[in-house]
Amino acid sequence: QVQLVESGGGLVQAGGSLRLSCAASGRTFSNYAMGWFRQAPGKEREFVAAISWSGGNTYYADSVKGRFTISRDNANNTVYLQMNSLNPEDTAVYYCAAADYCSGYGCSPPRYWGQGTQVTVSS
Repeated sequence: QVQLVESGGGLVQAGGSLRLSCAASGRTFSNYAMGWFRQAPGKEREFVAAISWSGGNTYYADSVKGRFTISRDNANNTVYLQMNSLNPEDTAVYYCAAADYCSGYGCSPPRYWGQGTQVTVSS
């Protein structure tokens, strides 16, 4: 069992930055690929970024490539999403998830989800 808790969301002006964290409890965190997803009002949840269990491979949606960076610290059971050059289209609830496998196309159906953290970017 893995519990995921996101933090770091908030209100930021366009062009600004935020760093999201996802703290995991459970001894098997390092067994999973980790992904970040987001859901804007009235839209479906979409893939944002993912990282392999070792951290050696990272994947990004085209919409965030070059602006967002995903990383993980297996010693501290935490995955991060550094978000730079934010724009209003990035406004959404951001979720982290633990999955068996992730690639550039997304992740296998996640086994665990966090509760989400709101990111709002003002113009």
